[in-house]
Amino acid sequence: MSKNYHCCATCQHFRVVRGSAGHTLMCSRLGYTTKSSYRFNCWVPRLDIAAKIEQARQGRD
Repeated sequence: MSKNYHCCATCQHFRVVRGSAGHTLMCSRLGYTTKSSYRFNCWVPRLDIAAKIEQARQGRD
C-alpha cells in the first residue's frame, strides 16, 4: 500500500522553504532540493500518511 503514497511530498522530511525569490522544495534529511513526486529510499511517511497506510492495511485483512 505504501507504493501509492511513497514520494517526497508525503515524507516527514519534505520542506517548502520560502525566500524572497520564491520557494524551494527540499529534503531536510538529505539537504537536497527535490520535487514532490521524487522518491528516495530514506522515505519516512508523515503521521497522517502512516495512519492512512495502516487503515488500508487493516481493510485488506
